[in-house]
Amino acid sequence: MHTVVERELELKLVLSPERSIPVPARLTYRTNDPYAVHITFHIGSQTPVNWTFARELLVEGVFRACGHGDVRIWPTKVEGRSLVLMALSSPDGDALLEAPSAQVSAWLERTLRVVPPGSETEQLGIDDGLAELLAPATGRADELWLSDPWPSDESRPEEGA
Repeated sequence: MHTVVERELELKLVLSPERSIPVPARLTYRTNDPYAVHITFHIGSQTPVNWTFARELLVEGVFRACGHGDVRIWPTKVEGRSLVLMALSSPDGDALLEAPSAQVSAWLERTLRVVPPGSETEQLGIDDGLAELLAPATGRADELWLSDPWPSDESRPEEGA
């Protein structure tokens, strides 16, 4: 069974140093995708905007600037409030978002309790899947495996013999 850790919160889309607009969002962590965090932005359109990136990136970004390319995250203080800034870039455009540091940190702590750092691979079940694939087959499956599904011309009986 897989666990989902979610948190609804309001981010701010920074339009300029003086202006920002609220953006409802949902943080989601799934144990069946243990390395990733998912953020869904509800921006008033028919379909929400989804972003997925490494949980480790968000954990580090709460404490210090990190990331490059499409996702960059860093902590800051604005008017005494602790925030996490996320700069997201895509072919459709760029966005700078502010998230309350305490809410993001509390949600991350919940994800880290569910799947501690370094134990993500265990959640994927790779060892179990490999064991199942490599386990010897039993019963009729062996007979089917050993039979030749496409006999060559050499193995066919000759006509008229």
